Amino acid sequence: MRILFVGDSMTIGSAGDFTWRYRMWSHLNRTYGGPYRIVGPRDALYAPHADAAVSYDYADAAFPEAARRHLAGWGEGWLHMAPLIGDAVREHRADTLLVSLGLIDLGFYTNAEQTAENVRRFVTAAREGNARVRAVLMPVIPNIRAWTDEPFGAECARFNELLAKTVADLDTASSPLLLASPPPDYDLDRDTYDGTHPSPSGEHRIAAAFADALHQGWGVGGPYLPAESGALA
Repeated sequence: MRILFVGDSMTIGSAGDFTWRYRMWSHLNRTYGGPYRIVGPRDALYAPHADAAVSYDYADAAFPEAARRHLAGWGEGWLHMAPLIGDAVREHRADTLLVSLGLIDLGFYTNAEQTAENVRRFVTAAREGNARVRAVLMPVIPNIRAWTDEPFGAECARFNELLAKTVADLDTASSPLLLASPPPDYDLDRDTYDGTHPSPSGEHRIAAAFADALHQGWGVGGPYLPAESGALA
């Protein structure tokens, strides 16, 4: 199994973060019995002082360089990743995509319908890179703006409806798609540090949503078991 994490600022993480990618790596090491690799063209964190992905200051310095790989970017969404995913899948021989995108699209670039169309472009391009690629797609997790800006919140809800329909339409036996269930008890005060980006408990909850989808849908790994006692409390 060759896993490629695809996402926006919530996935790349900022200097000093663990990231949910790290939480997922830790989970797989505990529960997955087969060989796997994390792959991708990037490995850095976003550095606010530079406004660029140039930091390697992960909260756990023991996070191996080989496991830091990803295709995620601060301010990047479905619009930006659709043109990149085919080459990334092909060059890094990815067969399993864990994708969390959409909030930045809806906030700055495209409406719900246009964003859903970019999901289709993304899936088509990923399959051009590997006809048997499989993917878990995360619905948009509402942020503080979605709670305070009613039209934006409605657009997020509309996109999540369209994403579910798109996953159902594009799912195939040879290249399966799964729609992850968003963390059911995600709390912006507890699970983010600024109303959008995940705190350590938020990282665990996002990783758990992907881990549960992999386990329940494809028998990969086991139920999410965070190493830290009380991490999901």
